[in-house]
Amino acid sequence: MSSFKITHYQQPAGGWGSLRASLRSLRQEHALTDGAALLLKMNQAEGFDCPGCAWGDPEAHSSFEFCENGVKAVAAEATGKRVTADFFAAHTLSWLGEQTDYFLEEQGRLTEPMAYDPQSDRYVPVSWDTAFARIAARLNALASPDEAIFYTSGRTSNEAAFLYQLFVREFGTNNLPDCSNMCHEATSLAMPESIGVGKATVTLDDFDLTDTILMFGHNPGTNHPRMLATLSDASKRGARILVFNPLHERGLERFLHPQHPVEMLTNHATPIASHYYQPRSGGDYAIAMGIARTVLESGNPDQAFIEEHTQGFDGFRDLVMNTPWTQIEEQSGLSRQDLEEIGRIYDQGQAAIFTWGMGITQQKHAVATIQMFLNVLLLKGNIGKPGAGPSPIRGHSNVQGDRTMGIYEKPSPEFLQRLGAEFHFAPPQEHGYDTVASIEAMENGRARFFFGLGGNFANATPDTARAHAALRRCVMTVHVTTKLNRSHIVHGEQALILPCLGRTEVDIQKAGPQGVTVEDTFSMVHISQGMSEPASPSLLSECAIVARLAQATLPLSPTPWLQLIEDYDHIRDCIARVVPGFEHFNARVHKPRGFHLDLPPRSRVWPTASGKANFLAQALSTIADDHFVPQTSEKLFTLMTIRSHDQYNTTIYGYEDRYRGVSGLRNVCFMHPEDIRDGGFQADDLVDITSHWTDGERVARDFLLVAFDIPKGMLAGYYPELNILVPLSSYADRARTPTSKSIPVTLARAKGNNTMSPDRKAENDRNTPDAAPEDLIIALLRMLCTEGPVSVARACKALGLPRSQMERLLLLLGCSEQWGGLHYVRPEGQRGRTVITLTSEGRALCAQMQAATE
Repeated sequence: MSSFKITHYQQPAGGWGSLRASLRSLRQEHALTDGAALLLKMNQAEGFDCPGCAWGDPEAHSSFEFCENGVKAVAAEATGKRVTADFFAAHTLSWLGEQTDYFLEEQGRLTEPMAYDPQSDRYVPVSWDTAFARIAARLNALASPDEAIFYTSGRTSNEAAFLYQLFVREFGTNNLPDCSNMCHEATSLAMPESIGVGKATVTLDDFDLTDTILMFGHNPGTNHPRMLATLSDASKRGARILVFNPLHERGLERFLHPQHPVEMLTNHATPIASHYYQPRSGGDYAIAMGIARTVLESGNPDQAFIEEHTQGFDGFRDLVMNTPWTQIEEQSGLSRQDLEEIGRIYDQGQAAIFTWGMGITQQKHAVATIQMFLNVLLLKGNIGKPGAGPSPIRGHSNVQGDRTMGIYEKPSPEFLQRLGAEFHFAPPQEHGYDTVASIEAMENGRARFFFGLGGNFANATPDTARAHAALRRCVMTVHVTTKLNRSHIVHGEQALILPCLGRTEVDIQKAGPQGVTVEDTFSMVHISQGMSEPASPSLLSECAIVARLAQATLPLSPTPWLQLIEDYDHIRDCIARVVPGFEHFNARVHKPRGFHLDLPPRSRVWPTASGKANFLAQALSTIADDHFVPQTSEKLFTLMTIRSHDQYNTTIYGYEDRYRGVSGLRNVCFMHPEDIRDGGFQADDLVDITSHWTDGERVARDFLLVAFDIPKGMLAGYYPELNILVPLSSYADRARTPTSKSIPVTLARAKGNNTMSPDRKAENDRNTPDAAPEDLIIALLRMLCTEGPVSVARACKALGLPRSQMERLLLLLGCSEQWGGLHYVRPEGQRGRTVITLTSEGRALCAQMQAATE
């Protein structure tokens, strides 16, 4: 916190700030040339899938299907920095444990397998064969296969995930926790009970057809920015976009597309939310009930659809109509006037989409809330028609595909039967451990081995102190990864790091270059082909690591592990025979853009026990009364954890939470200005945050108070720093996702320095955001239109810029592959003088800009 600033960000989401941040991340990772070239291949039919979020790709795509977060993910993977054996020789794990998560990430790509040496407290190099032999020996020495935990990150490909779950089940356990246990598990449980599937029934094209979008508990500007382009297009068409989010987030308010030159140069941002509501934490169930009440009172439910396609409507109607409006208002945090306005907008729409994220799934009553969303959609027949349906917003780029491939601790008997028949073994039938149960099992000694296929388990999980202690009790911890993170420092008695290829890198196997497949949030399955040289010749693909480990651990296995990875088509042929919906997998996925998994509810076919969609609801009073109230005389607040703009999940790219005006630090606590005043605090005070639960208190110390537009009684702060406050036993009913959006806490002044020092305050007041360069670009364009080609020296003089700033300005524009307007060249015959030239496309751009401003 030696250099930071808190400001009010006044610009729209995207725009010049996004361009500057993208360029800065490429420079920071020493990937300006290679990284920029890779971006042109990202999310392309003949390229690789973005390693960031799971948002879908449009059918009519451009050359620039990426966002700021995607740039950061590619820059981090294409970095020129390397973590070699020399790095580990210079640093003990005790010292590395004192460093920040940002520091660990920033060291670069891992280059060779490493094993922990307890005598020197360092990682030392180890050969691949030795690493696999050690892991196999430790696994085979366990008293039971159920003593092993096999975790999966959502970035793992379909092929690697399928091989992984096969290996784990041949080994003899279903202990396959994954990151879904901590995010959309509630979705995967709620939706099948209601409509028969646990995925979005809409496609990306449906957003072009809808007239009403209701968005609950997610922030696309930070977490899935490419969605903003889709929402911007919907807004321009006149679609009504209703946002429900406790914090006022810039990305939900207005968006300036950084790949649209005219928008950029005229600073013409598009409003996103037509209506913005800030409910109380956990109030979304009551909001959905209020919408249903309004529709029922209007007499406009789709009775024909209800009678033909649903059951349970009469009981649902009676439950809603017998719930007093006063109770709905109190529980939602919104007025009856607001709730009836929302209901009328929904009622009047012809096609509506509901979207939701972890603001919903990380609540105690997440399952019930999602089923209430589905009730509202069923009420108007808004499932199984164009432009309508539920759309849970998945996070990691293949988290949905991993679950489809069998990464699940509770596999269905049908899946296990098909898997066993294909590979000639008897899979274990007993359910395994989810994430919470895995931590508990490692704590009490029932699990003694941890293997992580990607991810950062130590930081991603709730109750940080307990999770770390549990990992340290293991006899061995193993991590497959591309870069260093906290989980490699929080280790068992023995520990290994197995470095793998990244999504962007060429994967060469016996049959030649290989592609892997992923499934996006809309159930589109497509191939991803790495394009860049691997960071080290010693790296193995995830598929190769799993296959070679299986071969070492299960020497009598009937599965031809090494043959399967010679050509990944072999793996896909197996998937086609085991996983429903993947028939003729290879023939379909090798076509441009891949294929869409057939989801029966899109055709109004309901794969439920009754063959119909189900209205499922419970009394609002049971929701309102079912929560823990700590016994304390201090004022209680409800804390929710959020991401900063400069991170993706547990990966910290930097310290710039641009849209919230926070720069240079992460230990912040967002609070309503009146709550700050009423608590006797001031903005910039340092506070300790204490969470209260049935098993005691947990404390996060020295967090800076930041005044923010958030409902009174609520607080927000960054994940994973505040995971320390989330009790392991506080989770969603049945789904067991951590309740990270509703933590009861109290505040107290931090011990010692309890406010920002005068020097820091002065520094904060002096700092202002970097000036946006749009005025400089417009002036430069006009000069080129008037004078023709000009030298950099002439442009610097005319605009009053030093040469270094002009160089950065031109580099920001990418010398125009993206913009088609400015070319930065050195023509022959002019003694190396740098000249800026406006092309014909640039002149056309000037004309468009002029027309847009008239």
